[in-house]
Amino acid sequence: MNRLNLIQIANQLTAKRMTRIQIYSVNLICLLFSLITWGQETRTIPFNDLIDPSVFLIVLGTVQDAGSPHIACKKECCALLFENHDDSRKVVSLGLVDQINFSKYIFEATPDLPTQLKKLKNRGMVDNNETPDGIFLTHAHIGHYTGLMYLGKEAMNAEQVAVFAMPKMKGYLETNGPWDQLVTNKNISLKSLENQVKFKLNQDVSVTPLLVPHRDEYSETVGYIIEGPNKKALFLPDIDKWEKWETDIIEIVKTVDYAFLDATFYDGEEINNRAISEIPHPFVIESMEKFRWLSPEEKSKIIFIHFNHTNPVLRAESEASKTVIKKGFRIARTGDIYEL
Repeated sequence: MNRLNLIQIANQLTAKRMTRIQIYSVNLICLLFSLITWGQETRTIPFNDLIDPSVFLIVLGTVQDAGSPHIACKKECCALLFENHDDSRKVVSLGLVDQINFSKYIFEATPDLPTQLKKLKNRGMVDNNETPDGIFLTHAHIGHYTGLMYLGKEAMNAEQVAVFAMPKMKGYLETNGPWDQLVTNKNISLKSLENQVKFKLNQDVSVTPLLVPHRDEYSETVGYIIEGPNKKALFLPDIDKWEKWETDIIEIVKTVDYAFLDATFYDGEEINNRAISEIPHPFVIESMEKFRWLSPEEKSKIIFIHFNHTNPVLRAESEASKTVIKKGFRIARTGDIYEL
């Protein structure tokens, strides 16, 4: 017997809901079992893999749309990765695990969706189903929705997976191939969202979209406020310069416990083959300057995410990463857990 067996037994013995005490009790049993069988199994289980909050976010990816290594990149940032792949470098995505209501959701349908859904399934005590209870999309750029293709008949052939989208994004999927085929074949079921209108997933968890300025060729762009029973997070992987948004990002940071913010580029020097005006994300150095007067507690809420393959922050040992941490901010790393 291993931890998975214990989780399956717990799921069978409980009905649709577990109390927090039950959840932590099963986790404690798992921990004791792992200690008793120490050395008898080929893989030991880290303590942090056993004790999960009842509702939490898990970072499933941190990289900008085209991934890392980046297609056709000959720079030092990617050269070695083509031969020595780094499994932690997945396209930006968050998973939401609700162990109270036995449900799980994913934010963004990335090109790395198959491995991200596997990681989401394996984390927490929800069920053994590969299919999420819902997918929340931010906009129609390649790293944020094209993973929907894996739900089609050539792949999973999923059945009525709930896909939450804003009106323009929803219309784009309904009227353009191959995405409309997912709708007509009932692989997905599109759910409409409204700007700043809270969507309650259940009595414990809700999601609220916020419109933000960005390149909106095919859809609008949103960030999400994700609210659990105890804490609240802002997920904002893509936005143009902060000054273009009529909303004050500092005021939003003050209302949440975590703020996952667009950090596509560390500075302008890393892009030397395209006009930076064509890709006007806020640089990390600009964001750190903007937030410099926040208290240490408020600064620690800010978690940079969505890194271009050229961004040195991708490397934990880089001077850029050390600078971000030294200034009191955080950097999203694949596998990180944040309690909600």
